[in-house]
Amino acid sequence: MARLLGVEIPNEKRIEASLPYIYGIGWSTSKKILDQAGIDPGTRTGELNDDQLAKIAHVVNAAGIVIEGDLRREIQANMKRLNSINCYRALRHRRGLPVRGQRTSTNARTRKGKRRTVGVIRKK
Repeated sequence: MARLLGVEIPNEKRIEASLPYIYGIGWSTSKKILDQAGIDPGTRTGELNDDQLAKIAHVVNAAGIVIEGDLRREIQANMKRLNSINCYRALRHRRGLPVRGQRTSTNARTRKGKRRTVGVIRKK
């Protein structure tokens, strides 16, 4: 496996599909990075030489893309800030409910978890 920016990315996949293995880089960002680095997106990661990998790393650093640990820390700091000021968004996060105004009476199973029904169990 190739190591890029401290992350192991798969060799057998195209570099366009391997870059999103890095936290903070998605498909569109991956395409932009490869365009700036001048690397064919169809090339397999295992076929890249050290110069090309270094060029990709340089483009990511030069573009100021926040990745991996720094991004996780930034998100954590944002959550801590919201919690410290006791805003509505922080309350929704704490309760495990949708944060951005979605309805909760029928949907929101992803945030709320598996259905828990409360009812009376009667004996026959």
